[in-house]
Amino acid sequence: MTLIDYPSVATQKTETQILLPRDEDDGEVRFADGLCVSEEEFWRRYYHDPDLSYEWNNGILEAKPMADLHSAQLYRWFLRLLEEYLSAHPIATIIGLEIGFRLALPHKTSIRRPDLAVYLHSNPVIMRGEECTYHGIFDLCIEFLSDSTPRDVRRDTVIKKSEYCQAGVHEYFILDRKGQKTAFYRLTPTGTYTPIPSPAGIIQSAVLPGFQFRVADLYERPSLRTRINDRVYNSFILSEYQAERQRADTLRQRAEAERQRAETERQRAEAEHQERLRLAAMLETLGIDPETGRADRGK
Repeated sequence: MTLIDYPSVATQKTETQILLPRDEDDGEVRFADGLCVSEEEFWRRYYHDPDLSYEWNNGILEAKPMADLHSAQLYRWFLRLLEEYLSAHPIATIIGLEIGFRLALPHKTSIRRPDLAVYLHSNPVIMRGEECTYHGIFDLCIEFLSDSTPRDVRRDTVIKKSEYCQAGVHEYFILDRKGQKTAFYRLTPTGTYTPIPSPAGIIQSAVLPGFQFRVADLYERPSLRTRINDRVYNSFILSEYQAERQRADTLRQRAEAERQRAETERQRAEAEHQERLRLAAMLETLGIDPETGRADRGK
């Protein structure tokens, strides 16, 4: 594949040369970051690209950067937390796998593919099983920051933040594997983003009531089983495991109660037996037959 200058976008492209796509049947990877294409062409040719994931920013293709190991680990831990919450509270659907949505903004149009997104079941737009694009506006978007270039950082922290805010995404989380630019925003009634308060380092979602987490745990990524008794998580994590453990505890408590009841009954019977022996001995001392209650005349 040959590097070619593309005059129509040269003034808009500052960091990467453009590799023009060849024929779709030649088997080569078509890297077209920065290429100027119509929205129709984006949907037809680039949205389903098998090799690279592209977004579309008002006529310009933007290739999504590759993730690194730490970002992938952060992604998996956070996704697991979301899945646990929605297992306990099935009020929304998680979207990933490069599924995008269209943002028709006042001064431009973008097509974005959040790393993770959530739409509530109360959202007026619900995805059907065969769809590969979300036709509404997500309630929550999460981007795992790629800092390979300043352009990538600005895309997530400035451009997408502005776009999601204008489109009406209720909450926007930026998760930075280094912890330097991690941020959490919530849409205000006036249509602006404000940082979500984090008392004691805990973020609580308003989109997903009861979904909360410690910011520090994003980087420590503890096993969820170690957080079962943690007040931050125990209302939703491992709910099936917790229910099974509760059933096991209930059975153990019943067995222990039955054991104690049997032991009490044994002790009562033993006490009654000892009392009968004591009374029999006392009667014999008095010359009374314990069996008949009559005086033993032979004594």
